[in-house]
Amino acid sequence: MRSSISLGRVGGVPVGLNISVLVIVVILVIGLAFGRFPIAFPGLPTAAYVLAAVVSAVLFLASLLAHEVAHAIVARRHGLEVNGITLWLLGGVAELRGEPRSPAADLKIAGVGPLTSVVLGGVFALASWGVSVLGAPPLVSGMFGYLAAVNVLLAVFNLVPAAPLDGGRVLRAFLWARWHDRMRAAVAAARAGRVFGYVLIAVGFLNLVTGLGLQGFWLALIGLFLVNAATAEEQQTQIDAALHGITVGEVMSRDPVVAHPFETVATLIDRLVLRHHLSTYPLLDDDGRFAGLVTLGRIRRVPPDDRVITRLREIACPPSDVPTARPGDQLTELLQRMSGCTDGRAVVLDDGGHLVGLVTPTDISRTIQTVDLRAREPYRTPRGADLAPPPPGGTTPGGDTPGGATPGGTAPPAGSRDAA
Repeated sequence: MRSSISLGRVGGVPVGLNISVLVIVVILVIGLAFGRFPIAFPGLPTAAYVLAAVVSAVLFLASLLAHEVAHAIVARRHGLEVNGITLWLLGGVAELRGEPRSPAADLKIAGVGPLTSVVLGGVFALASWGVSVLGAPPLVSGMFGYLAAVNVLLAVFNLVPAAPLDGGRVLRAFLWARWHDRMRAAVAAARAGRVFGYVLIAVGFLNLVTGLGLQGFWLALIGLFLVNAATAEEQQTQIDAALHGITVGEVMSRDPVVAHPFETVATLIDRLVLRHHLSTYPLLDDDGRFAGLVTLGRIRRVPPDDRVITRLREIACPPSDVPTARPGDQLTELLQRMSGCTDGRAVVLDDGGHLVGLVTPTDISRTIQTVDLRAREPYRTPRGADLAPPPPGGTTPGGDTPGGATPGGTAPPAGSRDAA
């Protein structure tokens, strides 16, 4: 669900389209131009129906974008970072970095999306009435009426109390406030999402066998997506709760094997790769400063004939894009940032900025496998406290679906996933 087409920035947040959103546009245009509009407003030229359908599709995407922007604005007001907003096949994704620090913040961030859709529904309903009073063609009034209904339907659907929908986030906030246990609330919301997903799959297949082909297929697709997302979210929540209290220093690989940025790829292969069989090589310059990160995957992408002339600095992930941490930092906080060009890796620096270790997927996997052997206090949010529990890593879809989002990788960013 990464952006394929950039739309610029809104309030400093990158906004883009995933190529899959074109499927939604095509379905809307065909369904409206050759189905709904001709039936409701017969006798008009085909070009008029197509134009109204295209305008409706564009305004619908704008409505989804407004929904996501609302999530992003409120999230930033509560201290969360927003990496970007992407419109995709099942709606929209506001990618949030981190998790709300209290049930109240969780509720506000989740609830503002459906509220925005309801407000937009009212605006379009008012526009429909206004153009009708002004004597505009019925097709124009009907177009705005359709957008009003679709926005209200979007809000109602996403308020279903099942993660990763916005309603699941609302449910999580209420349970968190009642139980004072973030993990327990998140797991309950995720399980509700899985049940709701199975219900949609069943209804979708029922529609398919009764002749409602496209509608049934769409419901089954959304249901399958919700089941997968909710299951992954529950698993990630439990893992993050298990990792609560573990520091980066306890997990990292110390004294990593390093290379020089001006060293060639061929030299690195002969000197280190074939001897140490490691997958990650930090680069240090002449002054001992961290200068980038080279992984085995990046080395393999260099054609054999170019390895003797290609410098490591040319293929390395730049220092600004590599997640960094101190040995005393919480592992769960670092996991949120371990994505991007480093393929789930991070470097550990001491207070003087010197490299002291690496955190790799292997380190994280080993920690997860042995976490039950550690003697630690179980995680629980104290009654009345406004604390940040270990964030349920993964992509925290907060959905305006029909959908949410599936987590990817060992330490995916948290985020709000909304769909249409």
